[in-house]
Amino acid sequence: MNVATEVCILCAGTGWKTVSQGGERRVARCDCRMQARSKTLLEAARIPRRYEHCELSNFEFDGPHRALAPARMAACKFVEEYPVDNTGLLLIGSIGVGKTHLAVGLIKELVLSKGIHCLFYDYRELLKQIQNSYNNSVQTTELDVLRPVFETEVLVLDELGAVKPTEWVWDTVSLILNTRYNDNRTTIITTNFDDRPAGSVGGPRGAAREETLGDRIGERMRSRLHEMCRIVKMDGEDFRQKFRSASFR
Repeated sequence: MNVATEVCILCAGTGWKTVSQGGERRVARCDCRMQARSKTLLEAARIPRRYEHCELSNFEFDGPHRALAPARMAACKFVEEYPVDNTGLLLIGSIGVGKTHLAVGLIKELVLSKGIHCLFYDYRELLKQIQNSYNNSVQTTELDVLRPVFETEVLVLDELGAVKPTEWVWDTVSLILNTRYNDNRTTIITTNFDDRPAGSVGGPRGAAREETLGDRIGERMRSRLHEMCRIVKMDGEDFRQKFRSASFR
């Protein structure tokens, strides 16, 4: 039995509609095709299910969270000015203040309002996938993993620095960031580590020294980030601890 498919009444399924502008009639892409394209782009962006609800519109920045208002303002300005200004963002803050929520909201808005190709990757997961490609039993090469990371128009790299640094880790993050920098592609990064040079933050007397972004990714790459991104510092309460929900990061 054939199942009838719904046909758009504006374009009769052609993907093009007739519009009037200045007394003249012309054709334009139908909204149904734009919606279909946005859905495809969102699915390809690899947004984790846990963060599918995250949008700029539901990011809390008033009342007890008013300290986060400048961060949301910076995110909205980024979307508004992209791609005329394609400088990336480095979202810095402690665990649970909403960095991932804001980053996901950014790329969803870019996809839905501007049709931009975006990709989300957790830093730890990306490194694991690259390492797994070295296994002879896996039919995936390192380039297969890295190509979309290199080529996507906007990349979100979440939790930068979350993996203990080794020479291989430093070389890999250098390859990713330098390739995107040289190709003039936009990168949005979140990190829990303070944006200071390696070895620069001391703790209370006798306590272990707090690690910095310089410690975790190296000073050369930290300097590169400053060329690629605007710094957005996020201060606030831990949403996850307050609401006992892992939906916020």
